Amino acid sequence: MTRKSLERLLRPKSVAVIGGGAWCRNVIKTCHTIGFDGAIWPVHPSKSTVEGLKAYASIEDLPDAPDASFIGVNRNASIDVLTSLSQRGSGGAVCFASGFAEATAELEDGADLQARLLNAAADMPFLGPNCYGFLNYLDGCALWPDQHGGQRVQSGVAIITQSSNIAINLTMQNRAVPLASVVTAGNQAQVDLCEIGMALLKDPRVTCLGLHIEGINNIRSLEKLSNLSRELKKPICILKVGKSDQAQLASVSHTASLAGSHTGASALINRLGCAQVDDLSTFLEVLKIWHVAGPLTSHKIASASCSGGEASLMADLGSAFGLRFPDLTGTQASRLRTTLGPKVALANPLDYHTYIWPDKNLMQQTFDALFDTDIAIGLVVLDFPRADRCDISDWECALEAIIACRKNAHTPIGIVGSLPDTMPEAMAQQLIRANVIPFNGMDTALRAIALARIDEPSPIPILAPQTPENVATIGEAEAKTALAKFGLRIPQSLKGSSIKDFLKADGSLQKPWVLKGLGLAHKSENGAVRVGLTNFAEVINAQKTMNCDEYLLEEMIENPITELLIAVTLDPAHGYVLTLGAGGTLTELLQDTTSLILPVTEADVTKALNNLRCAPILDGYRGAQAIDCKALWQAIDTVQNYVIAHRGQVQEVEINPLICTSTQAIAVDALIVQGDAQ
Repeated sequence: MTRKSLERLLRPKSVAVIGGGAWCRNVIKTCHTIGFDGAIWPVHPSKSTVEGLKAYASIEDLPDAPDASFIGVNRNASIDVLTSLSQRGSGGAVCFASGFAEATAELEDGADLQARLLNAAADMPFLGPNCYGFLNYLDGCALWPDQHGGQRVQSGVAIITQSSNIAINLTMQNRAVPLASVVTAGNQAQVDLCEIGMALLKDPRVTCLGLHIEGINNIRSLEKLSNLSRELKKPICILKVGKSDQAQLASVSHTASLAGSHTGASALINRLGCAQVDDLSTFLEVLKIWHVAGPLTSHKIASASCSGGEASLMADLGSAFGLRFPDLTGTQASRLRTTLGPKVALANPLDYHTYIWPDKNLMQQTFDALFDTDIAIGLVVLDFPRADRCDISDWECALEAIIACRKNAHTPIGIVGSLPDTMPEAMAQQLIRANVIPFNGMDTALRAIALARIDEPSPIPILAPQTPENVATIGEAEAKTALAKFGLRIPQSLKGSSIKDFLKADGSLQKPWVLKGLGLAHKSENGAVRVGLTNFAEVINAQKTMNCDEYLLEEMIENPITELLIAVTLDPAHGYVLTLGAGGTLTELLQDTTSLILPVTEADVTKALNNLRCAPILDGYRGAQAIDCKALWQAIDTVQNYVIAHRGQVQEVEINPLICTSTQAIAVDALIVQGDAQ
């Protein structure tokens, strides 16, 4: 069944409010206060009026099929209401009641009731259940049962959240972020965040999109939303909660704790070209940047302030967030020296002192010179005094200089209040109208700037996750053999249970040797690895200390440059997570890893490896030899190809360590967790 568009629901000309309680009365009040100029039809079986409006006894009695309806009755009655609305040809509804699939732990019938809800709606879209609805500040419509702090706008950012309370809080911000729409999705029984997001992004008045996500239900939907975002050049910022999720800790390998579900979500979000933030303040500041200037082009910035202390803070915080302050060019320095005179030390960040403070023209010339270079954004630290206790007229010269500079600048310009409190909302609104970005606090501003540059999403479709059943662990010898068939380099080896099985090693295995006891997940920790063996006597002595049923004798890889980890873990919510990083016995201690979602390209891997702390070692640290990067990519690609070929069967693949030399990359330990496809 093809579901109807969300257009009528999100931009209605007529609204029905079903129910007569306080929540429903609030919806009517909110519609009036936001300036809704369409018809509002209360529906109640016994009341003749609700909030001064004529009430109708039933949906069938309404003058016409409503474009949007707020269902403010209990969960059981909501099903009958949805049936009537759908049969009447309504445009859509907000299902306010809770107690459906989101409450299955508390209510045995929650899932069944949700199934009935979906059946009742048929092809009519609805938001929820368990959601507040939406606020449309562009068209002046609010199916919203509570207070909100927003106001009408001509254009702005759209925000979607699974939490109604988070939505309320976001409308109360005083950062001057222009809100075009705020929509709550509830438990997404029918319409998910991505479908809502696509409907909002298509509105030409919406400049960018923010998502507050508790869980990703459908990778393909998020992929479609990302593709639309790229097509329309309207970026997406995501606040994904759930860092503490440790669902994969029981896995036998190192990888589970490194590539759990939050890691998978982060890797997925990055792959789709979305910005990811960790707090609501940064969330709003990123959206504000994009509304005024769009995505930033680099991490290079310039900063001006009239205080050395402020300049130092900007330098320290910017560096902590990975931002760069390029040195001044000769032309810049010359222009600044002419403007500022001999007493000012020229640098970026610039402390321009207060010698030029009253002179608007000199201030503009200073900012013009400082920002006339290859940077992503120019910043002026400017804290406005309290208007209720102080005179702010002396700040007008700086304000006028910055706005004049922005008119001629080829780069975005922002004003940074060092504290959130020193950027008044009225001033911030004035700045946005002048195409200048107002920032509420240095740390949040610089964090947001670092995140406001986004990468192009990968054009390659994500490898959809498929969970196997009857999984079992394939041990080292068998795992390496299976991967070798796909092209992985492994050491020459012999497998056996006694010294007799290794007698032919003299003729087939190059010395020195390594002896390993098989059947253990962490061999080194259990004393089941002995290296540098050169004769059978040493092999016998090593074997006596291990007490294993089977052993692996293999050639020792000499002249290693470094040991790396390559692992893929199935994350059912986000895809197949490839984790790369420092390997060997220090994997958990160093925690130096990076994660990607399969499939990946060689360019993806190269970029990810450069983010590791151990990256200098790969390139040849302090004159040492570099690893064979092509051999490393071939090893990674081998693991990727194995996973793709066994999608639906494989749950985990790990190589640890992969010994990298100047000429090869060889897997000296591996395991595979695999089962049957469902």
